[in-house]
Amino acid sequence: MRILLVEDDSALGEGIRTALKPEGYTVDWLQDGAAALHALTEESFDLAILDLGLPRLDGLQLLRRLRAAGNPLPVLILTARDATSDRIAGLDAGADDYLVKPFDVAELKARLRALLRRSFSRSQPVLEHRGVSLDPLGQQVTYLGQPVSLQRKEYLLLHELLAQPGRVLTRDRLQQVLYGWDEEIESNALEVHVHHLRRKLFPELIRTVRGVGYLADKA
Repeated sequence: MRILLVEDDSALGEGIRTALKPEGYTVDWLQDGAAALHALTEESFDLAILDLGLPRLDGLQLLRRLRAAGNPLPVLILTARDATSDRIAGLDAGADDYLVKPFDVAELKARLRALLRRSFSRSQPVLEHRGVSLDPLGQQVTYLGQPVSLQRKEYLLLHELLAQPGRVLTRDRLQQVLYGWDEEIESNALEVHVHHLRRKLFPELIRTVRGVGYLADKA
């Protein structure tokens, strides 16, 4: 799962990113509201963690613009503003949850899991494609009724391809899904993940479009 963290406190931002990485999240981190709005407009995320007191564009303004544009991305506000009026303003602006600093990391992780569960159960049905079944809520994959064990990036890649069958997805797009901005990507990393999926499922599942990217042909 790809999370955008918007937090201008460097120590806190680094601490959150470090705490979430072992949980299997890809965390991209920005420190001002204007850059975050641009990223949310141009790229795809599964969830955002949003501070309110941000430079260049306040978190509430960012959230209102996001919702005005029709973006349904789950948003957790993480802020030191603890007055009831602040909570109401945040929720009315379109936040899905509100957590006050200081906070317990275990509670943050639990709230993220709950938001993602609600998001997946609401918007993502089980994907069925040529004998492959992918359940976004349980993050389970089967082939011809048998469970298939996938690494995290293999799962994310398969999900992206099956969610858009027949559409060629570029290398840049797929790498954006699999890797955070600060992660080093080996030149053949994407090809390795595709190879593993073909081996674990079946070779014809993913077709290479040379010089462009990959697609899962329509059934």
